[in-house]
Amino acid sequence: MSKRKIREVIVVEGRYDKNALAQVVDAVIITLNGFSIFNNDQKLSFLRRLAEKQGLIVLTDPDGAGFVIRNYLKGALPKDRVKQAYIPDIHGKERRKRAPGKEGKLGVEGMTPAVLLEALRRAGATFLDDTETSAPPKPPITKADLYALGLSGTPDSSARRAALLQRLDLPRHLTANGLLEALNILFDRDSLAGFLEENAP
Repeated sequence: MSKRKIREVIVVEGRYDKNALAQVVDAVIITLNGFSIFNNDQKLSFLRRLAEKQGLIVLTDPDGAGFVIRNYLKGALPKDRVKQAYIPDIHGKERRKRAPGKEGKLGVEGMTPAVLLEALRRAGATFLDDTETSAPPKPPITKADLYALGLSGTPDSSARRAALLQRLDLPRHLTANGLLEALNILFDRDSLAGFLEENAP
């Protein structure tokens, strides 16, 4: 499989994630070395410069630790220059590990090339080798839309969100705001309403 060329810089947690991604894409891939990013002002400043210049895509594991890192970067980097890529919750263990992680989920390094590419595509990565013309921007989905669709503000909204996350292969740790962000990558208002109608329990 030939590598896909991506304009944005991709940020991952560790070197094994970088190795897995480097088999799939031709892009600048930066490792955070886990939680050490919290105390590394120099690297954070470097990431800000890269975000301003090329744009960033954050791709962390779907476990709690991955979301702590992701949320930290959301607050520390310019929001309009950062895209969020999510891999699905898949239970299992990476080959190099003796035992599964604390939550029993595969991380970025355990994903197939097809899953990694789909996560990047969903995030809105700029594939420089794409010959397709880009579509006009979709009207954004708002918090009011989530409320109208029963995905927030109702007694069963968290269960509805959990079911939707599962159907879309998105991690269950996503908050309502994170879900809104992901939905705006995948749908517009009409297509989301249609999807929910088709997939009603």
